[in-house]
Amino acid sequence: MKEFFKIFVRWALNIATFIFLSTLILVLLYRIVPVKITPIMIYRLKLPSHDWEPIKNINPNVYYSAMASEDPNFLKHHGFDFDAIKKAYNDSKKYKKQLRGGSGISQQCAKNLFLLPVRSWVRKIFETYFTVELEAFWNKRRIMEVYLNIIEMGDGIYGIESAALNYYKKPASKLSLSEASMIVSCFPNPRKFTPQKHPFWINSKQTMVMTFAGWMPRVSWN
Repeated sequence: MKEFFKIFVRWALNIATFIFLSTLILVLLYRIVPVKITPIMIYRLKLPSHDWEPIKNINPNVYYSAMASEDPNFLKHHGFDFDAIKKAYNDSKKYKKQLRGGSGISQQCAKNLFLLPVRSWVRKIFETYFTVELEAFWNKRRIMEVYLNIIEMGDGIYGIESAALNYYKKPASKLSLSEASMIVSCFPNPRKFTPQKHPFWINSKQTMVMTFAGWMPRVSWN
């Protein structure tokens, strides 16, 4: 029994070391190279519309709207906005359902970059792990750049460049505040809601996003 325990511990350490080193290599690689495909794109089993665009070519209206909608404290925290997480948890208990996720932009970037869209505690653990790695080895500019290039923005549409071309027939560099805020207002269900097809309350959300986008701290990412 003692020998079995030693073998188990040795194997567990080897597996943990392999996972750490392999994921670290991926994180360091994606810090530099454009992300062309993600597990979610493969999971959907359809040819995606995906055009990588450097953040210098993305209109600031887009990332200010994204922060206003998804993570107002993105520039301040280190991957986890604990106040937002606590509020989301309390709301889920109060209303018996999840009204809004507590995941910030770094967490969303991590799960879209490395994980499949399957809800489980194991996935949440890995999401936390990858978020810590992204915050440790990337800067906020890179996290936002990858986030805006890989997240789903429609059925088979990934990234802001593809969304801009599909919905407004223009590149992401030309999106107005109204257009950018409408795209992000369709989160977190962009496969159901789009700028062309959405319920009336999306317009109210868009108005709020446009307002809060004007309050976001200015950054020089272009």
